[in-house]
Amino acid sequence: MTLPDADLPAVERLREIHTPEARTIEEITAFLGIPARRFIKSLVVVSETRGTLLVLVRGDHEVHEAKLRRVIGEFRLATADEVQEALGVQAGFVGPLRLRRGPVGDVVAAESAGLPVLADRALEHGVYVGGANRDHHHLAGITPADIPAAEFHDVRVVRGGEGCPQCAGILRNEPVIEVGNIFQLGTKYSTPMGATYLDERGEEHTIVMGSYGIGLARIAAAAVEQHNDADGIVWPATIAPFHVHVVVIKPGDPTQAQLGEQVYEQLNAVWLPGEERRPSVSLDVLLDDREVSPGVKFKDADLLGCPIQIVVGKRAAEGLVELKRRSDAQRLDVAAEEVARVAAEWLRELLGELL
Repeated sequence: MTLPDADLPAVERLREIHTPEARTIEEITAFLGIPARRFIKSLVVVSETRGTLLVLVRGDHEVHEAKLRRVIGEFRLATADEVQEALGVQAGFVGPLRLRRGPVGDVVAAESAGLPVLADRALEHGVYVGGANRDHHHLAGITPADIPAAEFHDVRVVRGGEGCPQCAGILRNEPVIEVGNIFQLGTKYSTPMGATYLDERGEEHTIVMGSYGIGLARIAAAAVEQHNDADGIVWPATIAPFHVHVVVIKPGDPTQAQLGEQVYEQLNAVWLPGEERRPSVSLDVLLDDREVSPGVKFKDADLLGCPIQIVVGKRAAEGLVELKRRSDAQRLDVAAEEVARVAAEWLRELLGELL
């Protein structure tokens, strides 16, 4: 179907369409063969401060609950029984208008459905189809002029690809994690606490409060979300809980146990002096000398994700250990006395990649 011209008088423009069992946007778009953006989606809500309201958004849009809450306060969706009681129609056929007919059934006017109307700004222009407030019927040809008492607010969810309302840019949706927050507390807490200050004239005022916080656990969660692979975490060197993970394959073997302790002590003594944009760093080292299988230790080392792994194993008798870089699995056999130097070089490279 095609929608009528917006300039036509309402009695000529508005027409009721029989839409049996077509309640949802998906059903009515399929039934009439026009896109969802040409429909008005009508939601009956109950506000704690403003009572029962009709909230309108375009058919291809969704209500942003936080935005709507800022306009009408706390609210909930009306139940099917409440919709029936307020408008005398089943949910799914609700709209902002109903047609008033003359004695012979001819349309003489369009009138309000009977509830206060709050509409999204996307509906300030255009011609639409909405519920007719009559079971199994919709009303075609609705314009903003037909709803003069409507309040228009931004109450919808924005989507990627839409134009920015403040510049020529295009909005882009990106997944994010909140790692910090700012709360404007005002005098909500300072007033009941009696927290005041004296200004330069000696006059007393209530303190205006603000809260500025950053979540360490959230930062760690964000880092893990961005730096991982199929085997586990790949910690960025700048925030890794440990820089080096020393794995002693057979702690019951005196040679391996002794070399493992030696390597551990050498690494703990490493100090990287600060450079431009990087503070001084001392190595934090984790030693795994558990009496469990090598496979468990290797899996746990990858799972924990320390930037550098050092394996003390079968070549301990030769004074050799294996270094592995967690990020790219690069491996290198190194003499025990060179471990601290090589590990420090690797760590310096890893820190440099992130700065």
